[in-house]
Amino acid sequence: MLATATTAAPPAPEAAYTAMSPEELADYLIFEAGGFDLDAQTQDGGTARERMTQDRTQKVCSAIARSGKDLDRATAAKISALADDSIEYPDGGVELGDWKRGEEIARSGYGYRIGHRVDDHDSRTPGGNCYACHQLDPNEIAYGTVGPSLTGYGRLRGASDAMLKHTYQILYNPNLFFPCTTMPRFGHHGTLTQAQIADVMAYLLDPESPVNQEPPKTADAEQAAAD
Repeated sequence: MLATATTAAPPAPEAAYTAMSPEELADYLIFEAGGFDLDAQTQDGGTARERMTQDRTQKVCSAIARSGKDLDRATAAKISALADDSIEYPDGGVELGDWKRGEEIARSGYGYRIGHRVDDHDSRTPGGNCYACHQLDPNEIAYGTVGPSLTGYGRLRGASDAMLKHTYQILYNPNLFFPCTTMPRFGHHGTLTQAQIADVMAYLLDPESPVNQEPPKTADAEQAAAD
């Protein structure tokens, strides 16, 4: 997604690069040096520049991160309230979908990439890439650790109406419970549809889902059980 030479600003002196923070350097390379084609069309109908424009919550959270200060309670409450207002619930109420489809969504990182090879949403549905941050299936051998492990999510919490709503809210806009979290706002941004969210919920909550199976016993656990 490199821009043409005519749109790029003159390169900054090396000393200027080293004086910048990582965030400042990224902003310079993207928005000033013409390192990216910000007019590139995105799958959601806008441009790369529009996608990179922060909304109110993102601006506040970024400012707090740059300041090095902790999120204060009053600001956290405002961010949580904005998230609450953003959530749209299914007309028929919150219900579980199909956990097998949810597993596919959780393991898929496809979607929303732009550049020399734009992801084609007409041929393939975007995924949630959940495994990049969470352990889900206790038998998984590769997963991210940015977020907490979700193994046994439904087995430990049950699948009451309250838990269904709670899980839907987290997937739709996690800022409701975790202001300034790095977790994507899947529903708020339309990254996942309500049906896809229902499928991911099923993957987390359905008793038949691999997520809710007992983890394999280690050799030490088996020996302890035998003793």
